Amino acid sequence: MQKVAEVLQERLPEWRLLAAAGCVFAASLFGLRWRKRWQIRKRMEEERKRRAESMRRMRGALESFHVQNPTVDSRTVVELTLLQLTEKLRDGSLTPDSVLYSYIEKALQVNDDLNCVTVFLSDFEVQLEGLRRGGAKGPLYGVPVSIKEHIGYAGQPSTCGLVQNLDDVEEEDSVIVRVLKKQGAVVFAKTNVPQGLFCYETSNPIYGFTVNPHNRTKGVAGSSGGEGALISGGASILGIGTDIGGSIRLPASFCGIAGFKPTPNRLSMIRNRQCIDGMYSVPFCIGPMARDVDSLVYTMKALWCDEMFHLDTSVPPLYFNEKTFSSVEPLRIGFYEEDGFFQPNPSMRRVLRETKQLLAEAGHQVRGHAGPSYHALTPLVSRSHALTPLVSRSHALTPLVSRSHALTPLVSHSHVLTPLVSRSHALTPLVSRSHALTPLVSRSHALTPLVSRSHALTPFFSRFRSVKDYWANEMEMERYRTEFFHEWRKLRLDVVLCPMLGPAFNHGYPGRLYGPLSYTMLYNILLFPVGVVPVGFVTAEDEEELKRYSGYSNDPWDKLFKEALEGGVGLPLSVQCVALPYQDELCLRLMKEVETLAGRHHKR
Repeated sequence: MQKVAEVLQERLPEWRLLAAAGCVFAASLFGLRWRKRWQIRKRMEEERKRRAESMRRMRGALESFHVQNPTVDSRTVVELTLLQLTEKLRDGSLTPDSVLYSYIEKALQVNDDLNCVTVFLSDFEVQLEGLRRGGAKGPLYGVPVSIKEHIGYAGQPSTCGLVQNLDDVEEEDSVIVRVLKKQGAVVFAKTNVPQGLFCYETSNPIYGFTVNPHNRTKGVAGSSGGEGALISGGASILGIGTDIGGSIRLPASFCGIAGFKPTPNRLSMIRNRQCIDGMYSVPFCIGPMARDVDSLVYTMKALWCDEMFHLDTSVPPLYFNEKTFSSVEPLRIGFYEEDGFFQPNPSMRRVLRETKQLLAEAGHQVRGHAGPSYHALTPLVSRSHALTPLVSRSHALTPLVSRSHALTPLVSHSHVLTPLVSRSHALTPLVSRSHALTPLVSRSHALTPLVSRSHALTPFFSRFRSVKDYWANEMEMERYRTEFFHEWRKLRLDVVLCPMLGPAFNHGYPGRLYGPLSYTMLYNILLFPVGVVPVGFVTAEDEEELKRYSGYSNDPWDKLFKEALEGGVGLPLSVQCVALPYQDELCLRLMKEVETLAGRHHKR
């Protein structure tokens, strides 16, 4: 012991030096981390100032316009439908200037209330000047259009709600923006998104939280939530969103507007930032959002044009099929009330049944049964991979977390990434339920997935073991699509009517409730065109019946779902309309029929 003490005494200066070096190293690391966080906070503050400056400029331009044009009745302008507006713009009854400034005035008011605009675009005067120079008037001549934040626009960042993207300024417009401008539209604003796009609650630390125009305690869903809020608030007549798991349809449902996800690649995605590149198995789709179906139809006619096909040769040169859309032949409509994975709430089920009845009374052939034990459509069920398109595998989040300094302050403000990380509490709701994926009708063993709900989410948290494993997954998905298509053809269906998630959730729940997205994500996996139409509102009776809701087995997800929906009386409800790939016009026809019948029903 004495020798040990002597050795330690001899080495004491060295130990002190090492301890001092360790302290310096630790302090340096702490300092670097603090500096990184300071830089992030500073960069977010700079972006908020830029955003505020865009609002200030717009208010100044608006005041100048009103001084020069005191007779413009902005309220009348923003109440026009898209078809009425385009007619008045073409015949000269309204000018593009008066229309744009009317919507700018409304958008400033709505944004102050809902926080849905990330930036007003500074080149709107340049766009107006281009229209004043004359030339052919495109179908969207003078129409103000808002776009989702990650859609590429020259001179603007496409952040996806992430600080690390703030300095990546787009050098040129995306193809969809170029086509909009070619057809005469004036793109005037970008709208808010969830952090990373992979959540259906629109909130991020840069631009903040977007609230629902129908009820400020409710969210607007996502990821095209800013578009949903702005359009529903009457401050945009036409918006462009994107959809990979319901990102157009969910905000449309929660906000009570119409939204359409076309067949993938019928509209170009070039130069629109994807938060995770390379997700081609279940591709992003771009599509319109508006107050009514007529606006969606008119927009698709305008976008399926030579300019689109010229700028992106991967888009098939298919123009709008007016004959299919305008047909008056009765439709053969498939119908189902639940997918066997997540039980719909009482209000979802009620409006779906009412819509089914209206279609049957109108002379269409509706194949389906109201009770949960009887279903006409075998293949419309969730499969073990049904929840994978949000993130293909756990390593899909690598680009988001590889720069920890860029996300550290963000995660603490948002539930967006909570369910996507491997923590024990994240798996709490994923309890085993042997009947969770009970098939609707037992016609094919390939479409009879007898697995638990927890097993269905296993791929969500796992990695591909090899390239071969990845290819096998791709083949399994393709087999599912093929069998689904064959079942559809066997049943001789034109279209399908099915549930749409709603009404709007209370704040904070979407990040913990991915299960109900099975109703929307199925059609992203299948690559089908699908749209959402508002058909009713939550009643006091629905709210009372919700108190008795227990889902399939009253597990944590079912309980969270019930809590998320509470206090929804008066909120809008929607249904989904589906068609086969490249039968987009047939999907839009069903949407229009549903909208017309629901409108007549509520006027009685």
